[in-house]
Amino acid sequence: MQLATGRSRPALAGEVTIVTGASSGIGAATAHELARRGATVVLAARRAAELAGQAQAIQKAGGEALAIPTDMTDEAAVMQLADRTIAAFGRVDVLVNNAGVNWRRPLATSPPHRITEVVEVNLLGAMLLTQAVVPGMLARRHGAVITVGSLSGRVAMEPLYSAGTGVSVSLVSPGNISTAMTSHLPAPMPGPELVAATIADLITHPRREVVIPRRHYAIAWLEQALPAVADRVYERRHWSPVRDEETVLWTS
Repeated sequence: MQLATGRSRPALAGEVTIVTGASSGIGAATAHELARRGATVVLAARRAAELAGQAQAIQKAGGEALAIPTDMTDEAAVMQLADRTIAAFGRVDVLVNNAGVNWRRPLATSPPHRITEVVEVNLLGAMLLTQAVVPGMLARRHGAVITVGSLSGRVAMEPLYSAGTGVSVSLVSPGNISTAMTSHLPAPMPGPELVAATIADLITHPRREVVIPRRHYAIAWLEQALPAVADRVYERRHWSPVRDEETVLWTS
């Protein structure tokens, strides 16, 4: 790896970044690339020896890197990662949520602790770390959060619902439905009976995903086809500060 040279300032000079899952693979490659572009890189992963090796390689090439061994299933360790980064460099400008574990066994034969681990690493760890660093980004009005997912999250590589097992799998994606969760919204909305009927229909006529009411397919299309436009529309329509006492979790 060679750091950017020449008189021009590297594109990411001065940016403090955290990269999770940085001991190998995509995470390690990302850490090296960000350092090559001038960023200060904090590398996080469970494998301490491999992590230290990646940080040393970046430093040898003239970059600034810090290795912080972190178990993303441990809430305290995730918080410590954010705290140590801020203590060392004063802030976090960029977060790359890359840590993830692979799930090779079918759900039906997976032990419960394995399922829990997948969710803790791939979802909860990323959410907790994002929650820890985003307030500072918002206060400075500067930052980026990038999450590495998988095509498998969008495309059924091994589609259970049509794999000849006799078991269908469907996702129901409601828009605004008149329930306790949406009682604060003034707009007219269909009742939960619409969702209930859709669920019942899917038992005998399975589909991969159903968006209801059907007019919300336009929203889904806008998000996929014109995400920048969708962001502006949603920001104007929905953004408002939420006080802690207003945040209530409901089950329907």
